Amino acid sequence: MKINVGGVDKVIRIGAGALLLILAATGTLGLWAWIGIVPLATGLMGWCPAYALFGIKTCSAKKE
Repeated sequence: MKINVGGVDKVIRIGAGALLLILAATGTLGLWAWIGIVPLATGLMGWCPAYALFGIKTCSAKKE
């Protein structure tokens, strides 16, 4: 797995995922909010399967 999620994208994913999980745990949004696991996991791993499928990269290219 190559990293395909950049810095700002990671912060947004982790923040949104954590917020959804908190709201799900408190019962504010209901069961559907547990989907926050997905953006949280992809933000922490730095790899998104949908980005890989469509060839999208939000991280900067590393110089060799």
